[in-house]
Amino acid sequence: MKTFLKKTFSLISVVRGYNILVLIFAQYLASIFIFSPEKSIPYIIYDLHLHYIVLATVCVVAAGYIINNFYDDKVDRINRPLKTGLDNYVRQETKLRLYFFLNFVGFLFGFFVSWRAGLFFAVYIFGIWFYSHKLKKYPFTGLITATSLTLMPFFVIFVYYKNFSEIIFIHAIFLFLVIMVRELIKDLQNMKGAIANNYDTFPIVYGEKKTKQLSILLLFLTLVPIFFLFQYPALSYMKYYFYLALVTLLFLAFFLWKSRERNQYRFLHNVLKILLLIGVFCLVFIDTSLLLEKVIERLN
Repeated sequence: MKTFLKKTFSLISVVRGYNILVLIFAQYLASIFIFSPEKSIPYIIYDLHLHYIVLATVCVVAAGYIINNFYDDKVDRINRPLKTGLDNYVRQETKLRLYFFLNFVGFLFGFFVSWRAGLFFAVYIFGIWFYSHKLKKYPFTGLITATSLTLMPFFVIFVYYKNFSEIIFIHAIFLFLVIMVRELIKDLQNMKGAIANNYDTFPIVYGEKKTKQLSILLLFLTLVPIFFLFQYPALSYMKYYFYLALVTLLFLAFFLWKSRERNQYRFLHNVLKILLLIGVFCLVFIDTSLLLEKVIERLN
């Protein structure tokens, strides 16, 4: 039983169960409150194709974490020794079998929606593999690809509902900039492992100072989509989240410039993760009247 529990926790660690859980919440909340606000909760709950898309995304993203773990084993031994120790309770062969199985299931669920969705997930699977195998070792391609791959699960739902409103594009720009800063700070945090394994990440190629300058520039650029989002009445009480984001991002810019130690970069990275997590659950406040209507419809 002890061995079984260790291997279970090891697999949860490898596929980053916490991130997967947040992704599920994010996709469903975004479906209800952003991409299809005119549809009722029962309609979305009984939409089998949406569930297939979420399941496909979960399988493919979990597989992506596995292949990333496989290629980054040497780097993670330096950057995350405790996590690597837990991850290695499961053999690499078992992880690779699970990787192929999850990708197959993910593609299958996508194909159940349509051949286009199946093709999207096939491309997504290849993109994650190519990023883990090759692109992440280079500064700009790794940075842009990592940010884009993180947003892809929301892109597929966005296309599924065909909601091409301006507020969604502006929100996507905000997320893109914040996630890109998070990736840069993560690279600053993991410099030691990157140097030891010849990864040409942004801080390795251009140095800490230029990485900080780019990150701070991106943090200030996030103020532009925040300003435009404030112009939309439909934002409702979620505007308070963006007030929080505004203050937090300005604080991060100041603190980042003063940071020198790996623990400081880890703190900044965790602050951004928490900010994004709060943003997921604040989606319900985009339109409180809409929320009330959906609850009443559900009760009826």
